[in-house]
Amino acid sequence: MNDKDKNIEPENIEETPAEEVKAEEASTEETPTEDKINSSASFLLGKKIGMTSIYSEDGLQFPTTVIEAGPCYVSQLKTIKNDGYEAIQIGYQEDKKANKPKTNHFKKGNISAMKYISEFRVENNENFLLGEELKVNIFSEGDYVRISGISKGKGFAGVMKRHGFSGGRASHGKNSVMRKPGSVGAGSDPSRIWKGKKMPGRYGGVQATCKNLEILKVDLENNLLFVKGSIPGANNGLVTIYR
Repeated sequence: MNDKDKNIEPENIEETPAEEVKAEEASTEETPTEDKINSSASFLLGKKIGMTSIYSEDGLQFPTTVIEAGPCYVSQLKTIKNDGYEAIQIGYQEDKKANKPKTNHFKKGNISAMKYISEFRVENNENFLLGEELKVNIFSEGDYVRISGISKGKGFAGVMKRHGFSGGRASHGKNSVMRKPGSVGAGSDPSRIWKGKKMPGRYGGVQATCKNLEILKVDLENNLLFVKGSIPGANNGLVTIYR
């Protein structure tokens, strides 16, 4: 009986580790990065890198903007009970010079303080966790998104450049009025310029949004989105990507 027991024991010892290794391999295979995708997340903060070109299989060239999107972290869950509405607040880019109030705000989610903060309205925030990481894998190739950013400031500009006026005629006795706005209103009544009148002034430097931009490529390793066309802002400018 002792000899049989001796023969049985090694077999049992060899089988259990092999089963455990297989179970561990299966668990790692079953939990790839896809499982970490939050299907309720449809927004990210990022940085505009620049523009390049992408070629399709048919040889077509598409002007493409490269965006470094995320990773972003959920810094606050706003609820109807506490805030009067439901929203998700996310942070982007670590802030090494953050003050104490900002640092303590992010401590609640066990994350470091972020330089940029933005919030997005949602119908239900139960699908989000405080401190959760959001990456570019929430988007996929072929998705259409909206991207907002601060447009390039172009300084003081006239009405032709700022508003697209055609200008005055350059013939029939016209003198130095080719690029002027022309009449701006009655003198006696109302004796003032109506609010919102298109006139010369500062051009650019405002928030602008481009809609229905197609995602051509997603680089998960480098957190990059390749978006068809141009987007507002200069290189290294902050942008918001959302569906």
